[in-house]
Amino acid sequence: MAQAAPTPGGMSRPGRTPEVTGRPAGTRARPPDVFDARAHRLARIAGPVVLGLVYGYWAAANRRFGGPITGGNVLFGFLTALVFAVVCAALLALAPRLRREVHALAWSAFAGAAFGFLYIQSTPPVWGTVVISLLIAAGTFGTLFYRYYTREDAAGHRIR
Repeated sequence: MAQAAPTPGGMSRPGRTPEVTGRPAGTRARPPDVFDARAHRLARIAGPVVLGLVYGYWAAANRRFGGPITGGNVLFGFLTALVFAVVCAALLALAPRLRREVHALAWSAFAGAAFGFLYIQSTPPVWGTVVISLLIAAGTFGTLFYRYYTREDAAGHRIR
């Protein structure tokens, strides 16, 4: 009689041989990488640039309060985009080398500061901006720390 293979429900079917996957038990297969190394290098640059342009446009639009677009407003938008893109690219390059606590703290500080800068352009009270920015940073820290804690060992090596 042939060996029974387990089915998705846990029951075995007689007459079928079990499939061999070539992976250790309990590990998940990684999805195939559909992009080549060149596409990943390009995305490492294009991602922060596109996000920076969107962020700079948003900051400039908040600052002009729906008024006319001026040269100073355009300059402000491009400088904001440049700073955002440079800091984002630096974090993408440096943060993965940090321990998981500092890694999460770096991204949460960036998220809180970026939100606070956008929010203060619409002239709310300063203390309100600080409180909301700290809440955004705290939520980001909690989420990212959990993500890094469950997917890295203490030395920072990915386990999944």
